[in-house]
Amino acid sequence: MPLTTLDPNTALLVIDLQQGLVTGNFIHPIAEVINRTRALIDVFRVKHLPVALVNVAGRPPGRTEQGPRVSAPFSAGWTDLLPQLDQQPDDLLVTKRSWGAFATTDLERRLKAQGVTQVVVTGIVTSGGVEATARQAYEQGFHVTLALDAITDIRKEAHEYSISNVFPRLGETGSSQEIISLLEGREGPTGLKEPA
Repeated sequence: MPLTTLDPNTALLVIDLQQGLVTGNFIHPIAEVINRTRALIDVFRVKHLPVALVNVAGRPPGRTEQGPRVSAPFSAGWTDLLPQLDQQPDDLLVTKRSWGAFATTDLERRLKAQGVTQVVVTGIVTSGGVEATARQAYEQGFHVTLALDAITDIRKEAHEYSISNVFPRLGETGSSQEIISLLEGREGPTGLKEPA
């Protein structure tokens, strides 16, 4: 579903943009994903909307045919968020031990305590952490928006499958600029248009 609107209290979820994961062989230039995510972060912060910076530091204990992809012990700095995200004191910091950002964390409680009803999801990888987080957000009752030009994967077919077949069933999709335009055109709590 194309992007139509953003709720008054929408949060940005930045998934797995951390030192140990951004060196993968992604199908899109990772610098572009980071830059678009940062542009979204900047607007969310200006609008005083929640920004959640999520990293991964483990995995669920169940067996899989492919074996562990992310498991401790990690090298020094592996879980560190990218400096380009410019972590701020008001940001929600979330460390997950699963693909999605809700299953092994208190993110749902923290967002709902702030009155959040919608989330915008960015980060890596499209068919992993991004998709799992979008699924979990949808299942928890949040409206979901995915910034398609601020996500990427290491497998083209997986990325395209998520975008074409999964995301339309979970929420709306759009470009980071479309999301920014909706945010910048929004009225503030006083009913007056906020300065961009």
